[in-house]
Amino acid sequence: MKVPLSWLKDFVEIDLPIEELAKRLTLAGLEVEEIKYIGLPMPKDSSQMKSSGLPWDREKFVIAEILEVMPHPNADRLVLVRLSDGKTEEIALTGAPNLFQFKGKGPLDKPLKVAYARQGARLYDGHKPGWILTTLKRTKIRGIESRSMVCSEKELGISEECEGIIVFDDDTPVGLPLVDFIGDAVFDIAITPNIARNANILGVAREVAALTGKKLKPPSYKVPWEGAPIKGRASVEIREPNLNPRFILGLIEDIEVKPSPYWVQLRLRLAGMRPINNIVDATNYAMLEIGEPLHAFDYDILCQRAGGKPPTIITRLPEPDERLTTLDEVERSLDEFSVLVADTAGALSIAGVMGGTETEVNQQTRNVLLEGAAWNFINIRQTIAAQKLSSEAAYRFSRGIHPAMAERGIRQCLSLMQQLAGGTIAKGLIDNYPSPPELITITITPTDVRRCLGINLSPSEMADILRRLEFSVDVDKENVRATVPDHRLDISQGVIGKADLMEEIARIYGYDRIPETQISDIIPPQYGNPTLEREEQLRDLLVSLGLQEVITYRLTSPEREARLFVDETPPDEQAYVRLANPISNSRIVMRHSLLASVLESVEQNNRVRDQIALFEIGPIYMAYAEKALPEELLRLIITLTGRRAPACWQDGDSNQMDFYDLKGLIASMFAAMHFESVRYQSAKHPVFHPGKCADVLLDDQLVGSMGELHPLVAERYGLSAPLLAADFNLDLIFNKMPTTYITEPVPIFPPALEDLAIVVDESIPAKEIEQVILRAGRPIVTELRLFDVYRGAQIGAGRKSLAYSLVYQASDRTLTDNEVAKIRKRILKALTQELEAELRS
Repeated sequence: MKVPLSWLKDFVEIDLPIEELAKRLTLAGLEVEEIKYIGLPMPKDSSQMKSSGLPWDREKFVIAEILEVMPHPNADRLVLVRLSDGKTEEIALTGAPNLFQFKGKGPLDKPLKVAYARQGARLYDGHKPGWILTTLKRTKIRGIESRSMVCSEKELGISEECEGIIVFDDDTPVGLPLVDFIGDAVFDIAITPNIARNANILGVAREVAALTGKKLKPPSYKVPWEGAPIKGRASVEIREPNLNPRFILGLIEDIEVKPSPYWVQLRLRLAGMRPINNIVDATNYAMLEIGEPLHAFDYDILCQRAGGKPPTIITRLPEPDERLTTLDEVERSLDEFSVLVADTAGALSIAGVMGGTETEVNQQTRNVLLEGAAWNFINIRQTIAAQKLSSEAAYRFSRGIHPAMAERGIRQCLSLMQQLAGGTIAKGLIDNYPSPPELITITITPTDVRRCLGINLSPSEMADILRRLEFSVDVDKENVRATVPDHRLDISQGVIGKADLMEEIARIYGYDRIPETQISDIIPPQYGNPTLEREEQLRDLLVSLGLQEVITYRLTSPEREARLFVDETPPDEQAYVRLANPISNSRIVMRHSLLASVLESVEQNNRVRDQIALFEIGPIYMAYAEKALPEELLRLIITLTGRRAPACWQDGDSNQMDFYDLKGLIASMFAAMHFESVRYQSAKHPVFHPGKCADVLLDDQLVGSMGELHPLVAERYGLSAPLLAADFNLDLIFNKMPTTYITEPVPIFPPALEDLAIVVDESIPAKEIEQVILRAGRPIVTELRLFDVYRGAQIGAGRKSLAYSLVYQASDRTLTDNEVAKIRKRILKALTQELEAELRS
């Protein structure tokens, strides 16, 4: 939010240097991101704060008055102006279009007060894009000598407005240095959601008063009620009080719509808003000043829509298929949850966001019905997101505005409208207030502050800080009872409320003054988080195995996950956890499948990578009717596709990865996790290729599935090469993961190496053979590796030969040939007895 210093000074006396004030605001939570100097001298050292601006030399920039506007003899688009700067009369040349109406009419009855730059002045070039500095020099333009100029806002660095020169109000003193008249500094403050109450000039002034100890000068909110009573001339009906806790109407009659005086236009532009006309400007000015967004309706149009009767303003939810054309001239379909301001003839505006075109104020408007209201901030956020529509009003309402501000905003704006547009204000307000917020009172003590902040404050010092922020405070010995002021919605009840009050005390006391102290409370017992620790161990392990971690969206849609199911597979009928306010149509539910999420990452990267090896550890969410909350099940997904080795000048392995690459990686993972009873068995799974899928079991309990992705599923994700994937239930795996395991020293005695080729029936899996060998050869057989599989006529049909490398090694001696032979004999005997195996000769 942009905050002009001159506007702040309307409400609080400020004697601090500009940079020091910005520093104090920043330390109090109102971060000043930049200071823009309007004519004022720039600081010599701006390293502490980002700043920009153009200083105005007091001798070169002054207030002048144009006495006559004369035509240029050689150019239709230029005029000559005869002006006085309080000392001398000069002839200046300009092409400002807002002077053409005075051209050739002789001396002006009312001289025009303007910003005048003398020769040698440094200013911005108003005819070039961007901010280009130039020095005003004596020159000839179309045969006429020019050495000075009247200025636009862009040339002075006020705004980008360059279509006409500045014309001040009639009472502006001539000859006064321009910097003394409109010189200013604008603070660009980052308004975070927790300080939304300060998204206005009065809110920032309140903070300045609290920080500096100066007295706040709030508006009087007095209204000159001079017209007939408003009662009976309009009415209000609130149908959704939980969404619209308060709605107020005021009426001003016989106004004249015209441009606002320059002082209003200047303040609006400095605050980042575009002037429109005096009525709309009054609503924006009041909003910026005290923080209550307002909306002005053409009262006569409302009466016409009501058939000549007093209008009834209704706040309600939309009718089916109801539409509204908003002030940005977009016809909008209205969402069922968006609150509308309407009358008996239909919708008038989207509540708290933007008005409609039919009842907006125009040049013919003579009577204005002014709306001030309070809205449910969550509902406003939903509407903004759904309509993709934002505004200054929506910015404030979406962060929460106390209903008490509605009346203050109406009063302030009605007075300003009369000041700017004349007219008569109807007596009284129509105020419908069905849902006032609860009054919040919180008690804190010096002990609370000492414990949480580490500072020693007396009850009277605490009370003083809170009173400076307009809390009502009672002190009873050590107890400080504070009642929250009615412009704030950010202070909670109970323990959170205590923390909120202590935050306010810390802000105003000064975060930079809080000493560094050791924690004085007893440190609570430290508890481990085994699941998280195992997750991190597994992440490190998978990265060491060559995989890359991805983190995907937990939000998805049923249609995105349906791509996993081939045509003959029934869809997932498990209920989803649905979002009440989804960020997009493709992110409306919590996911059921982690595999679907990872496959989307593979799909996006497959076009640019010739090898992909990814994993993700994350939850899926399963909703059950009998449970209030969904179950979060922890899963692990591993995916491999592409070349076995990246392309390399050394001619690496260019073959595509296959089922056994995945199986080897999974075997390495389980081995590093110290699982011994891992078993794989052939399986069928709708996501995987028939015949290329296996279940993974630990202690004969199913913990996951692995295999090659079904071709139809792969096609849906745009994959041409085979994709290998594994899906594991980490909750089961972590429950079975051993907490301790035996480690052995590196052997110092040499091993004996031997190869054995075993002929067995085709139906016997290699895993079963390995288990028999290890069982018979323990503890001397320390390693076992399958290195060859042979099928052929030499060993007979229905048979296969599996060749293994065995490592014989003892920890306490070098094995002899006889010892190795005995162990080999024992292994072969066990293979023959249990599997009817033969040693291949």
